[in-house]
Amino acid sequence: MTPPSEFWPAPAADHPVTATVSIGGSKSITNRALIIAALSSTPSTIHGALRSRDTDLMISALKAMGTEIRTGSGYSGAPNHTLEVNPRVLRGGTIDCGLAGTVMRFVPPIAAIATGSVFFDGDPEARVRPMGAVLDALRDLGADIDGDALPFTVNPVGDIGGEVEIDSSASSQFVSGLLLAGARYQKGLTLRTVGDVPSRPHIDMTIDMLRRAGVTVEESDGAFHVRNGEMRGRTWHVEPDLSNATPFLAAAAVTRGRVTVAGWPTDTVQPGDRIREILQAMGCRVLLKPRGAHESGVHDLTVEGPASLHGINLDMGDIGELTPTVAAMAALADTPSELTGIAHLRGHETNRLAALVAEINRLGGRATELDDGIRIEPAPLHGGDWMSYADHRMATAGAIIGLRVPGVRVEDIATTGKTMPDFDMRWSEMVGLPLAPEEDAP
Repeated sequence: MTPPSEFWPAPAADHPVTATVSIGGSKSITNRALIIAALSSTPSTIHGALRSRDTDLMISALKAMGTEIRTGSGYSGAPNHTLEVNPRVLRGGTIDCGLAGTVMRFVPPIAAIATGSVFFDGDPEARVRPMGAVLDALRDLGADIDGDALPFTVNPVGDIGGEVEIDSSASSQFVSGLLLAGARYQKGLTLRTVGDVPSRPHIDMTIDMLRRAGVTVEESDGAFHVRNGEMRGRTWHVEPDLSNATPFLAAAAVTRGRVTVAGWPTDTVQPGDRIREILQAMGCRVLLKPRGAHESGVHDLTVEGPASLHGINLDMGDIGELTPTVAAMAALADTPSELTGIAHLRGHETNRLAALVAEINRLGGRATELDDGIRIEPAPLHGGDWMSYADHRMATAGAIIGLRVPGVRVEDIATTGKTMPDFDMRWSEMVGLPLAPEEDAP
């Protein structure tokens, strides 16, 4: 695996990429299942849990607060494993958020019911990510918090809960984090949102999973209502991470190739499922084939790239996490693209709008930042260094462009370990390049 902070020569494909790939479990589902399991009254089992930096950080955070989590299957290089979760009374501790938005936004709401103080910190880049909305909302619900951004401390209090208003325009994670904890608040939770809520499918995912754990969640009169009550432990089966699949499907789109992602769920709330219609609109052929009667609801998704990729005009407000993949394809398209509704991406792992414009233009492209998005016009690209900004999706976007543009080097490809360990090795295998032999340890 490429060491951190080094430049990785992105493989260029001088032929159509043809491959079948398997994708690790959904980070979003894994970390929500872990939170719900930690708050439940009985043990839970999570099958297909993603093994990545973000999910490891969530496991460590919950363990630090007293939850018992055991790995029920060996890692052995596989992207998934089985977790056995035994809930315990939450206690004080120290939490390393890394750069994981789900940890820094989901864990403070449950820390508010811990028996001791919980200290939060993370990577330097995490300290500038928006946190004020969720911390202010927790204070309004009765929490005692020192600080307005990382690092901060959540101190123990008595009763918590009730009605609160939150500015959710910066991240849907603010809403999901409070909803996940609401049933354990003595007064329950009524949550009113102010401003447009981005990435609504992630909130729908949260509500669906809470209901499957026995939580009463209703939406009416412009508010979410979570009734105080028991969460029940259960067995979770984690779907493949469809957003992580999108760079591999994009490889077919930009090389006139054919890539199949195995095990694509057809009844899912994951926003990554929208990549199918996006690829079709850009000129690709998209085929969804059932795997067989013994795997109901599971298909293999195949994408065949067109002779020429077309640009797209698209409101991506609900699917902002797909923006780096779509922007990379747009930079290689034959007509202009406008991706809008994504002003909230300025508060992601990095300011993704500014980063995409800077890096596409660094390679000779013509990208312009808009008030709520990005415009990309066709232009011949050349090789050069593509900076990742410690952002896993920026790194994979550089890899996509590198397939068609020889000489692209991606800085810190190891940052993809946030959600996709060994991405660089899997990408090289997909392209058909031999892997470099590992050096013997000294």
